[in-house]
Amino acid sequence: MTLDPLHIFTHALPKVELHCHLLGTVRRATFAALSQRQGWPVSAQEIASYYTRSEKPAGAIRVLRALDAVLIKQPDDLYRLVYEYLADAAAHNVHYAEFFWNPTGTARLSGIPYPQALAAIRRAIADAQHDHAITGRLVAAIDREAEVSAAQEMVEWVIAHRCDEVVGIGMDYREEQRPPELFVQPYATARKAGLKTTAHAGEFGCPWSNVQAAIDLLQVDRVDHGYTVLDKPELTRRCVERGIVFTVVPSNSYYRRTLAPQRWALDHPIRHMAAAGLRVHPNSDDPTLHFINPTQVWATMVQSFGFGLDDLRSFMLNGLDAAWIDDSTRRNWRTDALVRFDALRSLWPPTLQGV
Repeated sequence: MTLDPLHIFTHALPKVELHCHLLGTVRRATFAALSQRQGWPVSAQEIASYYTRSEKPAGAIRVLRALDAVLIKQPDDLYRLVYEYLADAAAHNVHYAEFFWNPTGTARLSGIPYPQALAAIRRAIADAQHDHAITGRLVAAIDREAEVSAAQEMVEWVIAHRCDEVVGIGMDYREEQRPPELFVQPYATARKAGLKTTAHAGEFGCPWSNVQAAIDLLQVDRVDHGYTVLDKPELTRRCVERGIVFTVVPSNSYYRRTLAPQRWALDHPIRHMAAAGLRVHPNSDDPTLHFINPTQVWATMVQSFGFGLDDLRSFMLNGLDAAWIDDSTRRNWRTDALVRFDALRSLWPPTLQGV
């Protein structure tokens, strides 16, 4: 396939990923191999439907649940998923990736205790760094659909088995009926232990108050999605003033399903968040299930939402500022990223430079 100049540029762009779910990165062949080993609890036809393009994606949550419940059965399965994800990300010039993993699902449904699962994931991170020059870090995600006690238990696992690879906690799955304020105690425990924090909020069309609660009650360091922040101008202004980074997803399934195709790119909150002065950073979320990769994510910001190369430069820096790395590394990576971005930009034809 011949790529256009924009895709060549966004492929070469040095990237960090801050919002990607491990179970949403599974290759189709890997999914099929795991199911075949278990006697096809998820049929080949059903798997094919997960990887079939459509105008309005059906969403990834049922796929993620199936993986936890019936397919991931041993630590080596997690090793495979992590290694393959990091290899695939590195192929798109992602040099640093913080990815979500739900330890509660792994322990309760897959039957793999946290220490064993963590050991396998750490091995995969080390091997991927050696083989593909990508640094992987874990964000241990609270399953907000489980009881709060499970969230507290998970945070305590993380603290009891502290390691460099687990840099913080997050919270995902559906917000409906499970607002951030339910999880104040687990977040307080994590912060006290020195863990960084983020949370999915303002996704699925959920109220702006969820974004506010994540910021004010959970005291998160950044926000995942956060689209409905725009519904409360005062909250938007406060987030602009504080410089909070929102890890947004151009392929977000909720807006793909609910916005008319001819209006999707015009009405998607991402376009208006940046226009309001909010700091955004684009990410792939569930790349194999959203039929997207990091190169396409960044190209979409230009092609669909109308951002220019100067905007991409700012988004790149937003990601580095929001990454959970030490300040010395951040300074070095920012300097390198700016040099590389500006060198790349100088190579492209005037039609692309003027984007």
